[in-house]
Amino acid sequence: MKTLIEKFTNQLEDALNIGNNSNLAKTTKSINNIVITGLGGSGIGGKIVTQLVEKEVKVPIIVNHGYHLPGFVNENTLVIISSFSGNTEETLEAMEIAKERKSEIACISSGGKVIEIAKANNYNYIVLPECHSPRAMLTYSLTQQFYLLNHYGFINDDFKESIKGAIYLINKEKEDIKKEALKIAKGLKGKTPIIYSEESFEGVSIRLRQQLNENAKTLCWHNVLPEMNHNELVGWAGGKDEYAVILFRNDSDYSRTQKRMEISKEVIEKYTNTHFEVWSKGKDAIEKSFYFIVLGDWISVYLADLLEVDPIEIKVINHLKGELAKI
Repeated sequence: MKTLIEKFTNQLEDALNIGNNSNLAKTTKSINNIVITGLGGSGIGGKIVTQLVEKEVKVPIIVNHGYHLPGFVNENTLVIISSFSGNTEETLEAMEIAKERKSEIACISSGGKVIEIAKANNYNYIVLPECHSPRAMLTYSLTQQFYLLNHYGFINDDFKESIKGAIYLINKEKEDIKKEALKIAKGLKGKTPIIYSEESFEGVSIRLRQQLNENAKTLCWHNVLPEMNHNELVGWAGGKDEYAVILFRNDSDYSRTQKRMEISKEVIEKYTNTHFEVWSKGKDAIEKSFYFIVLGDWISVYLADLLEVDPIEIKVINHLKGELAKI
């Protein structure tokens, strides 16, 4: 897993090449809304991208994480199918629904049934490299979602320069990122992590939560501000030192939310001595997001080391899939 994280920026460069060389057909349909459907490491990219483009995309766009699709999905919906393996059963069922409703379907996958169906039905598709650990390949699926949104005319191509900027930034900050990640991981050992961020960066918080779950075999939770101030902050009356807080911050966070973060810190610090305030680096939201993502990935594998667990192992998920296959 460490080797894969070390290749983070190489993956981004490769993802840009894949996107630039993709062969996508135009559509005659009028697209009124967009649904990105996928789960786990294949689905989180949709959440992150949706937040990064929300000010530019002029139609509703949502992320779907289940077997079904919302009732509004029809022939004027762009449904982006994201499944790294191409065999995720929930995503395949959602794909069949999109097909029945005659939606515009575009696929992102390394192969499997998704690409088979895409080829058989002349859907747009982008093929990703194969990998046994999809969560370590977020760079690929996330980047291709930008390309699909650009192809269908919903965003311009500024994202390409931003991704190049992220590559430069992460390479430049690589050792400092690893150093900070190790410090945070040591603070998390033996505690329950809680991740907070501004609402517009919830995707990167979810990404860290997922990485801590899978790589470090650690339960944790996340929340966002200002929503957290309307419920969870009161819960801190029952806070304990067994909780460790990671607060993702950006100099671009809304001013009122930044003030809320400062006040919330004062409350949290009364109940736990373990809290990390992490400021992003980067010129824009894409650079800042990738900075947080790679930092979080390193936190998760360093914590796995400290807890002496295998970050690659997913026996529980394989057991689940095996049992479902019997039905």
